[in-house]
Amino acid sequence: MVSNRCKTVVKEALKKLGLHFIVVDLGEVEIMETISEEQREQIKLALYKSGLELMDDKRAMLIEKIKNVIIEMIHHSEEAIQINFSVYLSEKLQHDYTYLSNLFSEVQGINIKQFIIFHKIERIKELIIYDELNITEIAWKLNYSSVAHLSNQFKKVTGLTPSHFKQLKDRRRNPIEEIGNQFITDASSDKHT
Repeated sequence: MVSNRCKTVVKEALKKLGLHFIVVDLGEVEIMETISEEQREQIKLALYKSGLELMDDKRAMLIEKIKNVIIEMIHHSEEAIQINFSVYLSEKLQHDYTYLSNLFSEVQGINIKQFIIFHKIERIKELIIYDELNITEIAWKLNYSSVAHLSNQFKKVTGLTPSHFKQLKDRRRNPIEEIGNQFITDASSDKHT
């Protein structure tokens, strides 16, 4: 689950099945009742119809939590990012960062740092398009050491400088749910060749 829309879909699916939830958060749900295997399958089917997936695998759930924490911090937080991501992830998920990093790389085909960079670049694009902050303010908000650092990273990922991107008429952005997924497809096709 990577958006508030996903949370709404999950809540509605649970209500239709007559289940009561305590928490529906990004990547996890706590239900008041003990559910039967039949109810579990009904939930799974309802989520699947909405483009979501019920996850049972602990490793997959942890990967989803890593993604959700990163997305929440970069895309949904109004506060400036002032903490190191590795420290934040370790504290938030109660796991050693090395373990999280190795698991993420193994399963996703990219490392956490790359995933964070791709999301930061998407957020920069969004902030440039909204035109509410200048590049200096964006650099501060996303915890870049300087405007030059932001600009270099932006150009490395997009091939454009932030100012050139701002001038483009067709400012294409990627949906949050799709960021980083192309590497899974690329990595799996590499394994088959």
